[in-house]
Amino acid sequence: MKKLKYIPLLLIFLIVSCSSVNVYNDFDKKVDFTQFKTFAFYKPGVDKVEISDLDKKRILKSIEVEMLAKGFTKSENPDLLVNFFTKSREQVDVNTFNNSWGYGYGYGWNPYIWGRNRTSVRTTTKGTLFIDLIDAKKKEMVWQGEGEGEIFKNQNDKEERIQEFVTEILKQYPPEKK
Repeated sequence: MKKLKYIPLLLIFLIVSCSSVNVYNDFDKKVDFTQFKTFAFYKPGVDKVEISDLDKKRILKSIEVEMLAKGFTKSENPDLLVNFFTKSREQVDVNTFNNSWGYGYGYGWNPYIWGRNRTSVRTTTKGTLFIDLIDAKKKEMVWQGEGEGEIFKNQNDKEERIQEFVTEILKQYPPEKK
């Protein structure tokens, strides 16, 4: 019974630790964001992004879908220019577990089983996607969204993961003025 009371805590821990994308934003508080109705991609900035062309296409398509869903129109003479860039880093997690208790007869520590430490090593890639919105007339950045989370190399998961990053970041646009 003692172990059963910890199951809800374990589930909460797993849900929290699997948190998808952490998002942040920053914006110019003096800007009236209701004035922006149209957008285009900032080609010189997008061309500089050092990722595969396939991933660029995935990100551009995801941003376009989200901007259109927000009521924006793609235009040759836009109000907003959209740029993005990425960062990534390898993260190594090392965990050591001692399995000397909780096994064998009954619950809790068992003096008849000698414990062994088990070490697990997990390497993941943490990625950050920045989306910049630039006032096309003034050529000034007015909003920046940032999403950080684990990225996958599996092609099937990539599209969904990129869409998740973009969706979570652009949920914060337009910013709420307080």
